[in-house]
Amino acid sequence: MIRNIPEVKLGVIAVSRSCFPAALSERRRAALCAAYGEGVYECPVTVENEIDARRAVEDVKAAGVNALCVFLGNFGPETPETLIADWFDGPVMYVAAAEGDGDLHDGRGDAYCGLLNCSYNLGLRGRAAYIPESPVGTAEELAEELRAFVPIARAILGLRGLKVITFGPRPDDFLACNGPIKALYDLGVAVEENSELDLLVAYNKHAGDPRIGAKVAEMAAELGADNPYAGILPRLAQYELTLLDWAEEHRGAREYVAFANKCWPAFQTEFKFVPCYVNSRLTGMGIPVSCEVDIYGALSEYIGVCVSAAPVTLLDINNTVPQAIYDKAIKGVYPYRLRETFMGFHCGNTCSALLKNAHMGYQLIMKRDLEPELPEPDITRGTIEGNIKAGDITFFRLQSGADTSLRAYVAQGEVLDVDCESFGSIGAFAIPEMDRFYRHVLIAKRYPHHGAVAFGKHGRALFEVFKYLGISDIAYNQPAALPYPGENPYK
Repeated sequence: MIRNIPEVKLGVIAVSRSCFPAALSERRRAALCAAYGEGVYECPVTVENEIDARRAVEDVKAAGVNALCVFLGNFGPETPETLIADWFDGPVMYVAAAEGDGDLHDGRGDAYCGLLNCSYNLGLRGRAAYIPESPVGTAEELAEELRAFVPIARAILGLRGLKVITFGPRPDDFLACNGPIKALYDLGVAVEENSELDLLVAYNKHAGDPRIGAKVAEMAAELGADNPYAGILPRLAQYELTLLDWAEEHRGAREYVAFANKCWPAFQTEFKFVPCYVNSRLTGMGIPVSCEVDIYGALSEYIGVCVSAAPVTLLDINNTVPQAIYDKAIKGVYPYRLRETFMGFHCGNTCSALLKNAHMGYQLIMKRDLEPELPEPDITRGTIEGNIKAGDITFFRLQSGADTSLRAYVAQGEVLDVDCESFGSIGAFAIPEMDRFYRHVLIAKRYPHHGAVAFGKHGRALFEVFKYLGISDIAYNQPAALPYPGENPYK
């Protein structure tokens, strides 16, 4: 996997209010770092005043720290501890020590109280900071909170260094993936917009590239000897090299890249293949490639890569599960109602490592339009197909509305071990209360049909990332006992 996400170096700064012993914070800081183990930098400067705060920030920066924990070992100094968030250029979390490691006479720290004033001061300063759901605890408990902070910090750092490269425009009569890009600039994300013609020119310049042979061998090894479309591999290899070279040559001052690329209908007639398999391979390398110039889909995928440190995918929230398949493979096997299930699909863009029986195919929908007279597919070859492997997933998306405000949703569920009896990269998904989530979030809040999928239970981290970004509208699949705003109670 190409390293297309940040490496988090975590640091801890302890703070102490002057009327409490600094040694108490220092002892508790040492215990926290010991409980965390390797991979955390323990700042030797204990912050009691503004000068200490400046020295501590300079110290962690010199140590290469890019994500910071401010630790209230006792009540803490309100102004200096929040100035740290002003002066440190990176994600910051605040936690506080619970009592119990000493007596409640000389060994009481009152950090439980101090964190309230700390939060109040952060609000006065308008500073974003991560405060976990359980921010006060023992060294062992807070070490777990630090570990949970790492993927959140990785996503925040990744977005600051991200460039989304697009090749468009969107296909005609395909407004679903449209979203104003101003909100991306507000997040600090760079966008480079190019035309499909720019991509074709770059692709043609790679004709005869001496690296094509080795790339074809890679693809052939991945697809196996039974690939009926091996003849298309040189073209696909040429295209993959085109995108990889473009990423390197156009990242500019940014460290990380994602693509949002047009993939139909002119693509097939001019490039003579579909790009789905190459998209799947780049996503498997950690470089998301969204279909249909879905810029916010690419952004969402990249956040998922940062949080999970693993390949993700982008799928249509596509079709209902037929009653016959539900009765045959789901009912009595899984604890889901029919309407809590659906099929997530895309033409063939999902990393082969995430598919059962991954194989190369052709894009059936494109063939209907572009090759109605041909008995065999030609210019529509190049998908990677198979049922998505069973396991836990998190479906999510970050999206801009027409007013450029950002909103997001996060829903945990699973892919079921079900034969979808269809084509493309496809899976039978189940999300608790999906029918209500579909109506009162996806429809009511006007989300497009593309959703990003991270493999595993990553809802906690994604929810906190969106909170850190200042997004106030974060939806999730609410349990049956909790109505949505506007949900009719008289069903």
